[in-house]
Amino acid sequence: MLTYIDEEFKETINIPKIEAACNYSYRNINRIFEAINHETIGKYIKRIRLEKAAQYLKYTHENISEIAYEVGYADVAVFSKAFKKKFNCSPSKFRERNKHIQHHDPVVPEDTKNTNYFDVSFEIETLPDMTILGLEYKGSYEDLKSIDKTWKQLIWYASKKRLLDDTTIHFAEILDDDEITEHIKCRYTSAIVLEDDSQFEPNGFFVKKIIKSRKYAKFSHKGTHESCMDTYGKIYANWMTEIQLEMSDAPVLEFYLNDETHDSSENLITEIYIPIA
Repeated sequence: MLTYIDEEFKETINIPKIEAACNYSYRNINRIFEAINHETIGKYIKRIRLEKAAQYLKYTHENISEIAYEVGYADVAVFSKAFKKKFNCSPSKFRERNKHIQHHDPVVPEDTKNTNYFDVSFEIETLPDMTILGLEYKGSYEDLKSIDKTWKQLIWYASKKRLLDDTTIHFAEILDDDEITEHIKCRYTSAIVLEDDSQFEPNGFFVKKIIKSRKYAKFSHKGTHESCMDTYGKIYANWMTEIQLEMSDAPVLEFYLNDETHDSSENLITEIYIPIA
């Protein structure tokens, strides 16, 4: 259900489509959905649409009416009213607050202004289709203990199913912008790439899906997972002035090349993949 909504939220989603997607009556699936996600299907769709609109306002130059239409609102006035109710400001005011991202005026931390904060390198890489096994965590990206718990559950399950070996690729999907989405609703999926999954079907909250081939800007971070935010700060501070690539509407990926069982936390390598058009 979540996958269906996340892929189709810009289109008209009605009761027959929802029932066809999950093979439940709408009444029953809505009860299950609310119990798990703490919001109804309707509220979830509305929130995802408005948060996506906020991302477009923040990172693109599209006008407000185009953004409203793109996220599923035919009436700009209705969109503006819903946006203001959620973010406590109009769409134009929200864009004004984030104008430094679009107008070559990045916000640079005081303690880095005299360093190489603007020195960031990257490569362009196209990843192939990947079949993955994932487990979603929902909450603050700063709650590393809970994220680590999610990883341990995934690794335990994958080990039990004999899906792990020394070549297994470990990575995460970062699905939300925590400056837009309420922290307790931010989504992070711990995942492994499945090499031979033809006979495997997961159960419970574990999900198997295909991440389609896409082009990315790849950045490298060396250090603790906590310090990854410093690298993200450099990436986004340089995006308009130095990197100058159009972001694509897809999750950010983080690939973890080593772990603390083999290397110190200061020597951990994280590859950050930002989707681009």
